[in-house]
Amino acid sequence: MHVKPTLRYSGLPAHNACCEAHAAAPGEVLDKIEALCRIRGLRLTSQRRAVLAALLEAKKPLGAYDLMDSLRGENGRSPAPIAVYRALDFLKENGFIHRLETLNAFIACPHHHASGERIVFLICEACRHVEEAVAIPLNNALIALAHDRDFTVKRQVVELAGICRNCTENRAS
Repeated sequence: MHVKPTLRYSGLPAHNACCEAHAAAPGEVLDKIEALCRIRGLRLTSQRRAVLAALLEAKKPLGAYDLMDSLRGENGRSPAPIAVYRALDFLKENGFIHRLETLNAFIACPHHHASGERIVFLICEACRHVEEAVAIPLNNALIALAHDRDFTVKRQVVELAGICRNCTENRAS
């Protein structure tokens, strides 16, 4: 049975963006996240900000060591791995980034998902573009499945690998 996910985001965005939020300028998204941190009483330290900015600029998944390379200073030194991992943990815990399990990588998230909202990631194997979707029917089915088995979900990752619409169109041309 094929169930088309109900996407919460509308409109067809530019190439390499799944929605308007991901198509936004990195500086604009960073400003909104900084404001959200102030409202929530969170500290967006310079290290956390740098990691988030690097992910926003990349607009694609980056592994921790890719991040360290992108954060390398003019002196040729990268931040310590522990500092980058701590920044990633903070950003992930507060919903500003996602960890993609199959790629062992991270991607910035400008959506500010609702608490408990389960995200499905559509990962292109050709260009590594990642699209986020809130699949309402799938989410409801997973909640019901766990409930029926008296199971408390702590973490859930749904990732689909395939070819994105842009790569499909490019191959057809």
